[in-house]
Amino acid sequence: MSDPDFTMLQQRMLAEIAAKTVFSTNYLDKAALDSRVMNAMATVPRHAFVPFEMRPYAYVDTPLPIGYGKTISQPFIVAVMTDLLGVQPTDTVLEIGTGMGYQSAILAQLAHRVFTVEIIEELAEQAAHRLADQGCDNVEIRVGNGCQGWPEHAPFDKIMVTAAPELIPPALIYQLKPGGTMVIPAGLPDAQQLIQLRKDAQGSVTTREIFQVLFSTLEDVALP
Repeated sequence: MSDPDFTMLQQRMLAEIAAKTVFSTNYLDKAALDSRVMNAMATVPRHAFVPFEMRPYAYVDTPLPIGYGKTISQPFIVAVMTDLLGVQPTDTVLEIGTGMGYQSAILAQLAHRVFTVEIIEELAEQAAHRLADQGCDNVEIRVGNGCQGWPEHAPFDKIMVTAAPELIPPALIYQLKPGGTMVIPAGLPDAQQLIQLRKDAQGSVTTREIFQVLFSTLEDVALP
């Protein structure tokens, strides 16, 4: 497919995200996502972050397989999670679950710095190449257990988690700055909820359930 074809499909994807946002007003308490988020979705080429054989489907509003039993998230969910995170240009963001780097690239458009953790080394390597090709020089990747976060660079203004634990990992809550926001899917596999977690200036935590979702499980394993 040619670049003009991808551009047309990307515009169609953006229109679908806008329409689904209107239908989700009761869940999101808003009928339109932040313009900065939509601009980032319009800027980052999703087809550059999927396996070659999946490129014709890159702008369909659905998850796509990326290998190793993992998927790239549905564009609408990427946009909603990014909007809920409320990233500011001065923010340092932690992402858990790099995949092939699409969500990382979206965050890189909005934040000062992005630190992202991927448990599968081969995916982390692919993400590094794809992000470099797109000029995302404010993203740093490490291979590790996402449940442990990245303590060397904590605390973080915002934390985005793209795989679902049953319970929100305490280490991630600890690594979130006072005044910060985390967006994370959590719960049993058949009852996951997308959650917006906020930590106030005194360190107290509140959570808000958005709607039911289905994500890959966040693996909490010891790495060599």
